[in-house]
Amino acid sequence: MSTAEHGWWRTKFTLERHPVTAEERAVLLRGSVIVAVVGALVFTTMLTGVLTHTGVQHLDRPVETWFDSLRQPDRTGVMVFLAIVFGPVGMPIIVLVVTVVWFLLARHAWRPLLLASSMVLGVATAQLIAPLVRHPRPPIGLMLLGPDHTFSFPSGHVLGASDFFLIGAFLIASRTHRRWVTVLLFTIAAATIAVQVVSRLYLGYHWLTDVMASVGLSMMITSVAIAVDTHVTARVREHGAAPQGTGLPQSSTRLEQ
Repeated sequence: MSTAEHGWWRTKFTLERHPVTAEERAVLLRGSVIVAVVGALVFTTMLTGVLTHTGVQHLDRPVETWFDSLRQPDRTGVMVFLAIVFGPVGMPIIVLVVTVVWFLLARHAWRPLLLASSMVLGVATAQLIAPLVRHPRPPIGLMLLGPDHTFSFPSGHVLGASDFFLIGAFLIASRTHRRWVTVLLFTIAAATIAVQVVSRLYLGYHWLTDVMASVGLSMMITSVAIAVDTHVTARVREHGAAPQGTGLPQSSTRLEQ
């Protein structure tokens, strides 16, 4: 291996450091706590309803019936496409491609590896919860893509899409220091998650409690990613130093260790 190649690999696996103000770092850490609490409340509410057959679970059948009434051939085609893209085949391919391309293009490997690790955590968590909760899916007659006899709580499709877009949005937005970019990325993430929620309900494979539990669970996983990334990479810059992305020379930014 040449000296240049050795330097490339060494830099790639050197932990990324990005400058933030003390206030920005505090906001990120507080935000991770808030996201975790909200996510835990959503997930716990759905789980309690499923286990006790009370509360929000009473909405499962009316919501499913309403989505059944909306079925039309053109809408079904769109929903099937979404199911394939964010399914057990399409989603891993997307994550793999994004991770590899990001790994090769980025100066440091930290963010693509954190995204991939968070996705694996989400899959493992869903696989652990499903056989413990043992929530039956809607009737087979309602499923538009053939029978699925696995348990439905939580929705893997929704969890995967939520983790990918929420964590990806954070990992990009946290380095830009531009509010409009943050708003745009999280708006896209929210819209994509909502569309995937609709898809799973429309196709008849999940109840409302399943998909909402996945959103709550994803928020908790996202909060972990935010907290870990902030703790590991965010370094408070001295007063008056310029953030990355401002166009000022890198040497003008000094970090407090």
